[in-house]
Amino acid sequence: MASVGLLAVPLFLALLGGCAHRVAEPPLMPPEEAPQARACPSGMPADTRCLGGQDSAGAFYLIAIPADWQGELVLHSHGGPLLGAPTMKRVEEDLQRWSIMPRAGYAWAGSSFRQGGVAVRAAAEDTERLRRIFVQHVARPKLTLLHGQSWGASVAAKAAEMYTTGKPYDGLLLSSGVLAGGTRSYDFRLDLRVVYQQLCNNHPRPDEPPYPLWRGLPAGSTLNQAELARRVNDCLALDKPAAQRSAEQTRKIRTITEVIKIPERNILGHLNWATFHFQDIAEQRSGGASVFGNIGAQYRGSDDDRALNAAVLRYAADPAAVARFGADTDPNGRIPVPVLAVHGIHDPIAFVELQHSFGATMARAGRADALVQTYSEDHEHSYLSDASYVALLEALKAWLREGRKPTPAAVAQGCERAQARFPSRCRFRPADPPPPLETRVTPRQRP
Repeated sequence: MASVGLLAVPLFLALLGGCAHRVAEPPLMPPEEAPQARACPSGMPADTRCLGGQDSAGAFYLIAIPADWQGELVLHSHGGPLLGAPTMKRVEEDLQRWSIMPRAGYAWAGSSFRQGGVAVRAAAEDTERLRRIFVQHVARPKLTLLHGQSWGASVAAKAAEMYTTGKPYDGLLLSSGVLAGGTRSYDFRLDLRVVYQQLCNNHPRPDEPPYPLWRGLPAGSTLNQAELARRVNDCLALDKPAAQRSAEQTRKIRTITEVIKIPERNILGHLNWATFHFQDIAEQRSGGASVFGNIGAQYRGSDDDRALNAAVLRYAADPAAVARFGADTDPNGRIPVPVLAVHGIHDPIAFVELQHSFGATMARAGRADALVQTYSEDHEHSYLSDASYVALLEALKAWLREGRKPTPAAVAQGCERAQARFPSRCRFRPADPPPPLETRVTPRQRP
């Protein structure tokens, strides 16, 4: 749609008839410039107003306000994280993926975050800065719901823990969340690196300088994703149909999928994260010390577990590095508002067992009653369905406004009702809480 002048935005909001009003909120952060009107990405409802800009910390952001807005804001913390410099393109893609929010009548605001990499507290600061931009320059919402997706769920949880004065967020929706903290959520990727290296011996190759695999890559490495994919396919032939693989390649794939408990289709993706994100953690977040270790881990599921465990590389985590990384990435559960979570039972990226860890974290903080966890019969990670998110948001609002704490059955019924407006699949199912993360990821000694 065409851009609109910024001066049109206050008039538009005034026409909402009291749904929201402009108000100056004394900022604890430095004042921010007003967002500028801009064309909305494709997929937005007709007459949606979009604003955007770059905040004082360098993060790009977008705001989308549907024509029928009733004063409810969804503040979005995206997944990933991506590496490299922030871009507006990333935020546009987020708004397109989550267009269900403005299509369902919510204003939506999302930030690129000011930096790439695994920096949770900084991303939480960027999220809160965007909320204040909205309040300072657009309107004070009647309701502010903080939505975190995947890694962004840890960002949302951290933001809710960090910013409690006045309860700037009314409630949290955490979808497919990486919620066991950085010190536990990524252990299996070190396991993948050591098992893959034992099987394939090409990451690094024998003719390359060795380095500890928890580093991801050595400093100065020029290896990129295309080269990593080539090496993986040289060893495992993931780019070929199963019938065209050798018996040895088939055996190696089976070993990885059984020992690490990830589907074949996700091996390369997890190796990418265990390479480039691990490099970011080692170089930017841990002071060059090891956050991850596998001392004491006993891998099971191969043709010869004794031989595998005797042969894989072993590393000890550095206690100071773990503590430093945990302070940035691990939730503490002290979230003063209701939290509604959803997770696909067969999620191959963020294991559903992470929900067990988050539930235990909330319980230790005395906030177990503030958490409701729901589950869907999904094998995907990045998006469930339009009707699912509408039902979750409606359930969260009913909890906040009417005190009706959601049940998985009620959310499932809400999804069926939402299908009338947003035809899509509903896969919610009543489920027992998932087992501990240690039943999915090999236990190990910890500092």
